[in-house]
This record gives sequence, C-alpha cells and structure tokens, in this order.
Amino acid sequence: MELSYYPGCTLKANAKNFETSALAILQHLDVTVKELEDWYCCGVCFSQTQDNLMQQIAPVRTLVKAKESNRRQLLALCTMCFNTLKRAIEFIKNDKEKRDTIHQFMDREDTKFYGDEVEVIDILTLIRQIGLDKLKAAIVKKAVDLKVASYYGCMLLRPQEIAIDSPDDPVIMEEIITHAGCENVYFPFRTECCGSYQIVSEPEIVRERARKIVGSAVKNGADLMVMLCPLCYYNLDEVQRDIQEEDATFQPLPVLYFTQLLALLMGLKPDLQDFRLHAIDPRPVLKRKGLL
Repeated sequence: MELSYYPGCTLKANAKNFETSALAILQHLDVTVKELEDWYCCGVCFSQTQDNLMQQIAPVRTLVKAKESNRRQLLALCTMCFNTLKRAIEFIKNDKEKRDTIHQFMDREDTKFYGDEVEVIDILTLIRQIGLDKLKAAIVKKAVDLKVASYYGCMLLRPQEIAIDSPDDPVIMEEIITHAGCENVYFPFRTECCGSYQIVSEPEIVRERARKIVGSAVKNGADLMVMLCPLCYYNLDEVQRDIQEEDATFQPLPVLYFTQLLALLMGLKPDLQDFRLHAIDPRPVLKRKGLL
C-alpha cells in the first residue's frame, strides 16, 4: 500500500516523536508513505465564517499537491490538519461559486481541485484498512495489565460530516488497543474538548479542562492516556505540571501519542520516542508494564 503524507507544521517541530513513531509503525506494517513536496501550512483551523475564502486557499493548495502526486489517499497524522483538510474538501465540493473564486488564487491558472480527486485519511482509519489482524500479528511485546485511556477530543469526531466514528461513542481507538493486547479504560471525558487555543488567552480554562479529563481517566484506573492531536497533547501533558504546582493532591497521568504506544508494542527502537518531549515522564509506567 502506498499513499501521500501531509505532516503539517507541528510534527516537524514539537511533535517529532509523533511523526517518527507513526512512520515507523506504518513501515513495519508494509505501508509506504510519500511526503508531499512543497506542502503548505493547512491554516490550522477551519474558518467558521463561510465567506472567508482566503482561509481556504492554504488547505486547497495542499490538496492540489496531493492530487498532483497521483495517489488517491492523503494521510494527515495531526487531527487538526485532518479536520481542516477534510472540511476544505466538503467546502469546495458543495459551493461552485466559491470554488471558482478559490481557483483564481491557485499557483497556476491550470490548477483546479473539485474535491473528489483526493481522500484525506487519518491513521486510525488507515490501520483499520490495513487490517486489525495484521496489526495484531505485528505486536511482539506483551504489556503487563496495561490500562489505556483513549482520548479523542474534537477534531476526529466533529462535525458529523467528517467524523471517523460515532461522535458520541467512538470505538475505533479502543478496537486497535484491544488488538494490540492492552486493556481499555472508558472514561466520560474522552470526547470532550481540551480547551484548544484557549491555552493562549484563557489558560485557566484549559487547566480546569485538563484537571477534569485527566482526573476522570485516573479515577477509572488508567495507567496512561493516548491521543493523536499535538494541541491536545500539550494541553493534557504540559499543563499537568501547572496543575501540580497549584495542587499537591493532583495525580498526574503520563500521556503518549497513540503511535508511540504501538511502536513500543511492536518492539521498535525506543529512541523513536524522545521522552525528553514529555512533561510527565511515562518511563516509570512503561518500565513497570514491561515495555521498556
């Protein structure tokens, strides 16, 4: 299997351990990903204003690059990139007048994108396509009673038209966790927003969200939490240190990218992980559970 790959900005900087672990597990599963040449920032957030066409130009240019790669599927690891690109496709397919206007701002006059040429895919859906049995066969390490809390957040599940699973009760991450040999921990806040970019202007809101989300996972017995969004990762990992400074009774929880956990279970090189990027060090738990 071969598909195009859009890394986005954060995976080349603060989330390098997300990219390295994801590409490693895909290679281990016989999937070839080809990074797009000359890709653009996706714009980070899909515009909430229908007439803001300028914000649609960046994601559409990226989709044009994907079209020109002659590969049908485009992998977006970052869930914010996935959400923005996926919604840009819906936007451009459903409004001919606005699509024609956006085409005027493309790099070349002969460049057009109509929405059906490229499918944007996330890594959870991709793993399901590869096959859960194939994933299971690739697992070489057995974790000792490792209890995993899967955090979805918003971007994979909202809005409904681009959701990869049920917005209210998703199961795709838990299915993969089960086939990888770990135990799932269900907790009420697994699809709640982490606070997103409120961390910049209203950090106290994010601290309260993080306290509730992490606290719920801990209360339900989780050893660690996994996710796929770099912003959620920051808000639910880095912010825990701030909470600890305010509240000595707060019980922290290690946070991993979903792909980091799979890489460990597949026995891939530990140096893919770069644990220096973690605010809450996961190594004590991983050692105790037999993964390091």
